[in-house]
Amino acid sequence: MDKHKFKSFIYVCCSQMVALLQGKLPVSAPMKATLKYLAGVPGPNGHGSKSTAEQVTQLCSCSGHYKLTAIVTGATSGIGAETARVLAKRGVRIVIPARDMKKATMVKESIQKESPEAEIIILEIDLSSFASIKRFCAQFLSLGLPLHILINNAGKFSRKLELSEDKIEMTFATNYLGHFLLTEMLLNKMEETAATSGIEGRIVNVSSVIHGWVNRDNFHFCNMLKPKIYNGTRAYAQSKLAIILHAKELAKQLKARNANVTINAVHPGIVKTGIIRDHKGVITDSLFFMASKLLKTTSQAAATTCYVALCPLTEGVNGKYFADCNEVNCSSLANDEFEAHKLWKQTCLSIKRLFIHQPIVS
Repeated sequence: MDKHKFKSFIYVCCSQMVALLQGKLPVSAPMKATLKYLAGVPGPNGHGSKSTAEQVTQLCSCSGHYKLTAIVTGATSGIGAETARVLAKRGVRIVIPARDMKKATMVKESIQKESPEAEIIILEIDLSSFASIKRFCAQFLSLGLPLHILINNAGKFSRKLELSEDKIEMTFATNYLGHFLLTEMLLNKMEETAATSGIEGRIVNVSSVIHGWVNRDNFHFCNMLKPKIYNGTRAYAQSKLAIILHAKELAKQLKARNANVTINAVHPGIVKTGIIRDHKGVITDSLFFMASKLLKTTSQAAATTCYVALCPLTEGVNGKYFADCNEVNCSSLANDEFEAHKLWKQTCLSIKRLFIHQPIVS
Protein backbone atom coordinates (compact mmCIF):
# COMPACT_ATOMS: atom_id res chain seq x y z
CA MET A 1 0.00 0.00 0.00
CA ASP A 2 1.56 3.32 -1.08
CA LYS A 3 1.46 6.49 0.99
CA HIS A 4 -1.51 8.09 -0.84
CA LYS A 5 -3.65 4.94 -0.69
CA PHE A 6 -2.86 4.57 3.01
CA LYS A 7 -3.97 8.16 3.69
CA SER A 8 -7.22 7.43 1.86
CA PHE A 9 -7.69 4.29 3.94
CA ILE A 10 -7.22 6.23 7.19
CA TYR A 11 -9.64 8.93 5.98
CA VAL A 12 -12.34 6.33 5.22
CA CYS A 13 -11.83 4.66 8.62
CA CYS A 14 -12.15 7.99 10.42
CA SER A 15 -15.26 8.91 8.41
CA GLN A 16 -16.88 5.58 9.29
CA MET A 17 -16.01 6.09 12.97
CA VAL A 18 -17.61 9.54 13.00
CA ALA A 19 -20.72 8.19 11.26
CA LEU A 20 -21.02 5.40 13.83
CA LEU A 21 -20.67 7.79 16.75
CA GLN A 22 -23.31 10.09 15.22
CA GLY A 23 -25.70 7.18 14.82
CA LYS A 24 -25.78 7.42 11.03
CA LEU A 25 -24.74 3.78 10.58
CA PRO A 26 -26.23 0.66 12.21
CA VAL A 27 -24.07 -0.70 15.01
CA SER A 28 -24.23 -3.83 17.16
CA ALA A 29 -24.27 -3.71 20.96
CA PRO A 30 -20.68 -5.06 21.30
CA MET A 31 -19.43 -2.53 18.73
CA LYS A 32 -21.25 0.28 20.54
CA ALA A 33 -19.60 -0.79 23.82
CA THR A 34 -16.19 -0.82 22.12
CA LEU A 35 -16.71 2.65 20.69
CA LYS A 36 -17.73 3.97 24.11
CA TYR A 37 -14.63 2.36 25.60
CA LEU A 38 -12.34 3.93 23.01
CA ALA A 39 -13.93 7.33 23.48
CA GLY A 40 -13.90 7.03 27.27
CA VAL A 41 -17.63 7.72 27.43
CA PRO A 42 -18.70 7.77 31.12
CA GLY A 43 -21.10 5.12 32.38
CA PRO A 44 -24.14 5.68 34.65
CA ASN A 45 -21.94 6.74 37.58
CA GLY A 46 -20.00 9.34 35.60
CA HIS A 47 -16.82 7.28 35.20
CA GLY A 48 -15.49 5.37 32.21
CA SER A 49 -12.46 3.68 30.68
CA LYS A 50 -10.36 6.86 30.78
CA SER A 51 -11.05 7.64 34.45
CA THR A 52 -8.03 7.37 36.75
CA ALA A 53 -7.80 6.00 40.26
CA GLU A 54 -7.24 9.48 41.67
CA GLN A 55 -10.26 10.88 39.82
CA VAL A 56 -12.70 8.22 41.04
CA THR A 57 -11.59 8.64 44.67
CA GLN A 58 -11.44 12.44 44.81
CA LEU A 59 -14.35 12.59 47.25
CA CYS A 60 -13.24 9.57 49.29
CA SER A 61 -10.72 11.04 51.71
CA CYS A 62 -10.44 8.98 54.90
CA SER A 63 -8.39 11.51 56.84
CA GLY A 64 -9.84 13.24 59.87
CA HIS A 65 -11.95 10.32 61.10
CA TYR A 66 -11.74 6.57 61.70
CA LYS A 67 -8.68 5.31 59.81
CA LEU A 68 -9.33 2.52 57.35
CA THR A 69 -6.91 -0.37 56.92
CA ALA A 70 -6.47 -2.16 53.59
CA ILE A 71 -4.45 -5.20 52.56
CA VAL A 72 -3.42 -5.03 48.89
CA THR A 73 -1.77 -8.11 47.39
CA GLY A 74 0.50 -7.67 44.40
CA ALA A 75 1.29 -4.11 45.45
CA THR A 76 5.00 -4.21 44.62
CA SER A 77 4.42 -3.17 41.00
CA GLY A 78 1.89 -2.21 38.35
CA ILE A 79 -1.80 -1.92 39.16
CA GLY A 80 -1.33 -3.07 42.74
CA ALA A 81 1.31 -0.43 43.47
CA GLU A 82 -0.89 2.28 41.98
CA THR A 83 -3.87 1.03 43.99
CA ALA A 84 -1.82 1.20 47.19
CA ARG A 85 -0.51 4.67 46.31
CA VAL A 86 -3.94 6.15 45.68
CA LEU A 87 -5.57 4.55 48.73
CA ALA A 88 -2.69 5.80 50.89
CA LYS A 89 -3.15 9.26 49.41
CA ARG A 90 -6.79 9.09 50.55
CA GLY A 91 -5.69 8.34 54.12
CA VAL A 92 -5.98 4.55 54.16
CA ARG A 93 -3.42 2.54 56.14
CA ILE A 94 -1.85 0.09 53.68
CA VAL A 95 -0.57 -3.41 54.42
CA ILE A 96 1.58 -4.81 51.60
CA PRO A 97 1.98 -8.60 51.58
CA ALA A 98 5.17 -9.14 49.60
CA ARG A 99 7.36 -11.93 48.34
CA ASP A 100 10.06 -9.48 47.28
CA MET A 101 10.69 -7.34 50.36
CA LYS A 102 13.14 -5.08 48.51
CA LYS A 103 10.50 -4.13 45.92
CA ALA A 104 7.93 -3.60 48.67
CA THR A 105 10.31 -1.25 50.50
CA MET A 106 10.84 0.75 47.31
CA VAL A 107 7.06 1.09 46.85
CA LYS A 108 6.69 2.16 50.48
CA GLU A 109 9.36 4.83 50.11
CA SER A 110 7.81 6.09 46.88
CA ILE A 111 4.35 6.37 48.46
CA GLN A 112 5.66 8.12 51.57
CA LYS A 113 7.67 10.54 49.46
CA GLU A 114 4.40 11.70 47.90
CA SER A 115 2.27 11.25 51.04
CA PRO A 116 4.57 11.69 54.09
CA GLU A 117 1.76 10.86 56.53
CA ALA A 118 0.98 7.54 54.84
CA GLU A 119 1.20 4.47 57.06
CA ILE A 120 2.60 1.50 55.15
CA ILE A 121 3.22 -1.92 56.71
CA ILE A 122 5.13 -4.65 54.86
CA LEU A 123 4.74 -8.32 55.73
CA GLU A 124 6.25 -11.27 53.89
CA ILE A 125 4.08 -13.73 51.96
CA ASP A 126 4.21 -16.24 49.13
CA LEU A 127 0.65 -16.57 47.84
CA SER A 128 1.43 -19.91 46.21
CA SER A 129 2.28 -21.41 49.61
CA PHE A 130 -0.43 -22.28 52.15
CA ALA A 131 2.13 -22.28 54.98
CA SER A 132 3.32 -18.80 54.01
CA ILE A 133 -0.25 -17.50 53.91
CA LYS A 134 -0.83 -18.90 57.39
CA ARG A 135 2.30 -17.12 58.69
CA PHE A 136 1.27 -13.84 57.08
CA CYS A 137 -2.22 -13.96 58.60
CA ALA A 138 -0.81 -14.78 62.04
CA GLN A 139 1.59 -11.84 61.77
CA PHE A 140 -1.12 -9.45 60.63
CA LEU A 141 -3.61 -10.51 63.29
CA SER A 142 -0.93 -10.14 65.98
CA LEU A 143 -0.69 -6.42 65.12
CA GLY A 144 -4.16 -5.86 66.55
CA LEU A 145 -5.22 -3.71 63.61
CA PRO A 146 -8.73 -3.52 62.15
CA LEU A 147 -9.30 -4.69 58.57
CA HIS A 148 -11.77 -2.86 56.37
CA ILE A 149 -10.56 -3.60 52.84
CA LEU A 150 -8.97 -6.68 51.27
CA ILE A 151 -7.86 -6.34 47.66
CA ASN A 152 -6.93 -9.68 46.06
CA ASN A 153 -4.92 -8.16 43.24
CA ALA A 154 -1.80 -10.31 42.84
CA GLY A 155 -1.65 -12.29 39.63
CA LYS A 156 0.77 -14.75 38.05
CA PHE A 157 1.08 -15.97 34.48
CA SER A 158 3.29 -18.99 33.82
CA ARG A 159 4.15 -19.94 30.25
CA LYS A 160 5.50 -23.31 31.37
CA LEU A 161 4.04 -25.73 33.86
CA GLU A 162 5.30 -24.98 37.37
CA LEU A 163 4.15 -26.55 40.63
CA SER A 164 3.91 -24.78 43.98
CA GLU A 165 5.45 -26.25 47.14
CA ASP A 166 2.01 -27.77 47.76
CA LYS A 167 2.28 -29.54 44.36
CA ILE A 168 -0.41 -27.42 42.70
CA GLU A 169 -0.14 -25.69 39.31
CA MET A 170 1.44 -22.32 40.10
CA THR A 171 -1.01 -19.96 38.35
CA PHE A 172 -4.07 -21.57 39.95
CA ALA A 173 -2.31 -21.81 43.33
CA THR A 174 -1.38 -18.11 43.35
CA ASN A 175 -4.27 -16.39 41.60
CA TYR A 176 -7.15 -18.39 43.05
CA LEU A 177 -6.34 -20.81 45.87
CA GLY A 178 -3.95 -18.43 47.63
CA HIS A 179 -6.47 -15.61 47.61
CA PHE A 180 -9.28 -17.98 48.63
CA LEU A 181 -7.33 -19.09 51.71
CA LEU A 182 -6.15 -15.56 52.53
CA THR A 183 -9.73 -14.30 52.41
CA GLU A 184 -11.03 -17.13 54.61
CA MET A 185 -8.34 -16.61 57.23
CA LEU A 186 -9.01 -12.86 57.43
CA LEU A 187 -12.79 -12.92 57.11
CA ASN A 188 -13.53 -13.12 60.84
CA LYS A 189 -11.36 -10.04 61.39
CA MET A 190 -13.20 -8.18 58.62
CA GLU A 191 -16.62 -9.08 60.04
CA GLU A 192 -15.48 -8.12 63.54
CA THR A 193 -14.12 -4.78 62.29
CA ALA A 194 -17.35 -4.02 60.42
CA ALA A 195 -19.46 -4.86 63.47
CA THR A 196 -17.47 -2.71 65.89
CA SER A 197 -16.82 0.25 63.58
CA GLY A 198 -20.11 0.30 61.69
CA ILE A 199 -18.09 0.64 58.47
CA GLU A 200 -18.81 -1.83 55.70
CA GLY A 201 -15.96 -4.21 54.95
CA ARG A 202 -15.08 -4.63 51.28
CA ILE A 203 -13.28 -7.42 49.45
CA VAL A 204 -12.23 -6.85 45.84
CA ASN A 205 -11.18 -9.78 43.65
CA VAL A 206 -9.21 -8.58 40.65
CA SER A 207 -10.21 -10.78 37.71
CA SER A 208 -10.00 -10.23 33.96
CA VAL A 209 -12.20 -10.18 30.89
CA ILE A 210 -10.20 -13.21 29.77
CA HIS A 211 -12.39 -15.30 32.10
CA GLY A 212 -14.92 -15.34 29.26
CA TRP A 213 -12.59 -17.55 27.21
CA VAL A 214 -13.29 -20.51 29.50
CA ASN A 215 -16.18 -22.91 28.89
CA ARG A 216 -17.51 -25.81 30.94
CA ASP A 217 -15.54 -28.36 28.95
CA ASN A 218 -12.20 -27.00 30.16
CA PHE A 219 -13.15 -25.97 33.69
CA HIS A 220 -12.50 -29.02 35.87
CA PHE A 221 -11.11 -28.52 39.36
CA CYS A 222 -8.82 -31.56 39.50
CA ASN A 223 -7.32 -30.76 36.12
CA MET A 224 -6.69 -27.15 37.16
CA LEU A 225 -4.80 -28.37 40.24
CA LYS A 226 -2.55 -30.62 38.16
CA PRO A 227 -3.16 -30.22 34.42
CA LYS A 228 -2.19 -33.11 32.16
CA ILE A 229 -1.71 -30.80 29.19
CA TYR A 230 -0.63 -27.26 30.09
CA ASN A 231 -1.51 -24.03 28.35
CA GLY A 232 -0.45 -20.83 30.14
CA THR A 233 -3.18 -18.62 28.74
CA ARG A 234 -5.88 -21.15 29.54
CA ALA A 235 -4.56 -21.61 33.09
CA TYR A 236 -4.60 -17.85 33.63
CA ALA A 237 -8.15 -17.54 32.25
CA GLN A 238 -9.34 -20.42 34.44
CA SER A 239 -7.90 -18.78 37.56
CA LYS A 240 -9.63 -15.49 36.71
CA LEU A 241 -12.96 -17.27 36.20
CA ALA A 242 -12.49 -19.05 39.53
CA ILE A 243 -11.93 -15.77 41.37
CA ILE A 244 -15.24 -14.39 40.05
CA LEU A 245 -17.07 -17.57 41.11
CA HIS A 246 -15.42 -17.17 44.52
CA ALA A 247 -16.84 -13.65 44.79
CA LYS A 248 -20.31 -14.84 43.75
CA GLU A 249 -20.47 -17.67 46.28
CA LEU A 250 -18.93 -15.76 49.19
CA ALA A 251 -21.28 -12.82 48.55
CA LYS A 252 -24.21 -15.20 48.88
CA GLN A 253 -22.86 -16.59 52.17
CA LEU A 254 -22.14 -13.14 53.62
CA LYS A 255 -25.65 -12.00 52.78
CA ALA A 256 -27.16 -15.14 54.37
CA ARG A 257 -25.47 -14.40 57.69
CA ASN A 258 -26.14 -10.64 57.53
CA ALA A 259 -22.45 -9.77 57.63
CA ASN A 260 -21.60 -6.13 56.95
CA VAL A 261 -18.97 -7.19 54.42
CA THR A 262 -19.25 -7.26 50.63
CA ILE A 263 -17.19 -8.89 47.90
CA ASN A 264 -17.08 -7.96 44.23
CA ALA A 265 -14.90 -8.81 41.23
CA VAL A 266 -13.36 -6.34 38.79
CA HIS A 267 -11.71 -6.31 35.38
CA PRO A 268 -9.01 -3.60 35.50
CA GLY A 269 -8.43 -3.44 31.76
CA ILE A 270 -5.35 -4.18 29.69
CA VAL A 271 -2.39 -2.03 30.68
CA LYS A 272 0.08 -0.29 28.38
CA THR A 273 3.49 -1.92 28.45
CA GLY A 274 6.78 -1.23 26.71
CA ILE A 275 6.43 -2.79 23.25
CA ILE A 276 9.56 -3.47 21.23
CA ARG A 277 8.93 -3.03 17.53
CA ASP A 278 11.19 -4.91 15.14
CA HIS A 279 9.80 -3.18 12.06
CA LYS A 280 9.27 0.48 11.33
CA GLY A 281 6.98 2.07 8.80
CA VAL A 282 3.74 3.97 8.26
CA ILE A 283 1.51 0.90 8.43
CA THR A 284 3.17 -0.77 11.43
CA ASP A 285 3.35 2.51 13.35
CA SER A 286 -0.33 3.13 12.65
CA LEU A 287 -1.31 -0.37 13.80
CA PHE A 288 0.56 0.13 17.07
CA PHE A 289 -1.10 3.53 17.46
CA MET A 290 -4.58 2.04 16.97
CA ALA A 291 -3.83 -0.87 19.31
CA SER A 292 -2.62 1.53 21.99
CA LYS A 293 -6.09 3.07 22.14
CA LEU A 294 -7.38 -0.23 23.55
CA LEU A 295 -4.84 -0.14 26.38
CA LYS A 296 -4.95 1.71 29.69
CA THR A 297 -2.38 3.54 31.74
CA THR A 298 -1.64 2.01 35.13
CA SER A 299 -3.64 4.77 36.81
CA GLN A 300 -6.66 4.06 34.60
CA ALA A 301 -6.31 0.32 35.24
CA ALA A 302 -6.34 0.85 39.03
CA ALA A 303 -9.46 3.01 38.87
CA THR A 304 -12.08 0.25 39.02
CA THR A 305 -10.42 -1.46 41.98
CA CYS A 306 -10.17 1.82 43.92
CA TYR A 307 -13.73 2.75 43.00
CA VAL A 308 -15.21 -0.53 44.26
CA ALA A 309 -13.00 -0.54 47.37
CA LEU A 310 -13.59 3.01 48.54
CA CYS A 311 -16.45 4.89 46.91
CA PRO A 312 -19.80 5.46 48.68
CA LEU A 313 -21.70 4.57 45.49
CA THR A 314 -20.69 0.91 45.86
CA GLU A 315 -21.90 0.60 49.45
CA GLY A 316 -24.11 -2.46 49.81
CA VAL A 317 -23.22 -3.73 46.33
CA ASN A 318 -22.36 -7.42 46.65
CA GLY A 319 -21.42 -10.25 44.30
CA LYS A 320 -21.17 -8.08 41.20
CA TYR A 321 -18.63 -7.70 38.40
CA PHE A 322 -17.22 -4.29 37.43
CA ALA A 323 -15.25 -2.90 34.49
CA ASP A 324 -14.42 0.74 33.77
CA CYS A 325 -15.86 1.62 37.22
CA ASN A 326 -19.35 0.43 36.23
CA GLU A 327 -21.23 -2.78 36.89
CA VAL A 328 -21.18 -5.00 33.80
CA ASN A 329 -22.10 -8.56 32.85
CA CYS A 330 -19.63 -11.38 33.31
CA SER A 331 -19.80 -14.63 31.31
CA SER A 332 -22.76 -16.96 31.84
CA LEU A 333 -20.42 -19.54 33.40
CA ALA A 334 -19.04 -16.94 35.83
CA ASN A 335 -22.63 -16.12 36.80
CA ASP A 336 -23.64 -19.76 37.40
CA GLU A 337 -24.61 -20.20 41.07
CA PHE A 338 -24.39 -23.99 40.91
CA GLU A 339 -20.88 -23.81 39.43
CA ALA A 340 -19.84 -21.27 42.09
CA HIS A 341 -21.06 -23.47 44.95
CA LYS A 342 -19.49 -26.59 43.44
CA LEU A 343 -16.13 -24.83 43.10
CA TRP A 344 -16.41 -23.59 46.69
CA LYS A 345 -16.96 -27.10 48.05
CA GLN A 346 -14.15 -28.57 45.94
CA THR A 347 -11.79 -25.81 47.09
CA CYS A 348 -12.62 -26.32 50.76
CA LEU A 349 -12.03 -30.07 50.51
CA SER A 350 -8.74 -29.56 48.71
CA ILE A 351 -7.45 -27.02 51.22
CA LYS A 352 -8.53 -29.17 54.17
CA ARG A 353 -6.54 -32.09 52.79
CA LEU A 354 -3.43 -29.97 52.29
CA PHE A 355 -3.84 -27.62 55.22
CA ILE A 356 -5.88 -29.51 57.80
CA HIS A 357 -5.02 -27.28 60.77
CA GLN A 358 -6.89 -24.28 59.35
CA PRO A 359 -10.70 -24.62 59.57
CA ILE A 360 -12.58 -23.51 56.48
CA VAL A 361 -16.27 -22.56 56.56
CA SER A 362 -18.22 -24.60 54.01
